[in-house]
Amino acid sequence: MSFVRLAAFALVLLVAALPAEAQIKCGAFNSFAAPPAPRTEPEAISTFHRINARVKSTPYRILFFGDSITERWDEPLWDAKRVWDANLAPRGVLDAGVSGDRTEHLRWRLDHGNLDGPTPKGVIVMIGTNDLGHGRPPAEAAEGVRRVLIQLRQKLPSTRILLLGLTPRGGAPWDQLRVEASQVNQMLGSCADGQTIWATDIGQPLLDPKGMLSNALSPDYLHFNAAGYERIAPGLDRWIDQVFGPS
Repeated sequence: MSFVRLAAFALVLLVAALPAEAQIKCGAFNSFAAPPAPRTEPEAISTFHRINARVKSTPYRILFFGDSITERWDEPLWDAKRVWDANLAPRGVLDAGVSGDRTEHLRWRLDHGNLDGPTPKGVIVMIGTNDLGHGRPPAEAAEGVRRVLIQLRQKLPSTRILLLGLTPRGGAPWDQLRVEASQVNQMLGSCADGQTIWATDIGQPLLDPKGMLSNALSPDYLHFNAAGYERIAPGLDRWIDQVFGPS
């Protein structure tokens, strides 16, 4: 092992020995974040149990946690599944998204079975847009995501994390939720250390040169069809290969 690689390995071990919150580069964005809480809707509960069963039965290389933007990517009822099957599935990624989830719901899932399978090589996180949709200010939404990172570091001390920024909302760059999502992304970018946590915004290819989001890619200006996922898949593929290595 070269000196550089040995030094990098030693640094990872040193960081892993720190308390979980101390391992997260970014400090608190807000003094409050909603405490972990379960979902009560039957469909969300069913998806949660399905994820638990899949992580216990199959050694996935990467767990991709999120909300409906993640879940719909690998959902047979939506036409985007072909994009998932062509890009994410070959990389050993499990779709662990639950439609409607906010950060407190994901935090609850992490404590109740979604991590009970073999330790993954990597975790992808894209959560928080529903916090904004629920009327929370950007700093509170970002703090919810930061606490997800702390929880993941507690439970998976040696697993690499790829933190994805919130994808664009609203048709125009001045849409309130678009502006708030951008503010969240700026805060979350400060959590990346390039050693155990990486952060990137994969949503830029969805926008035209004027920053407009077309309903040909996002019919409701929130979720994406297959054409929308096709825009973001190549960039995400490159980040997965860079952070976690080729499958």
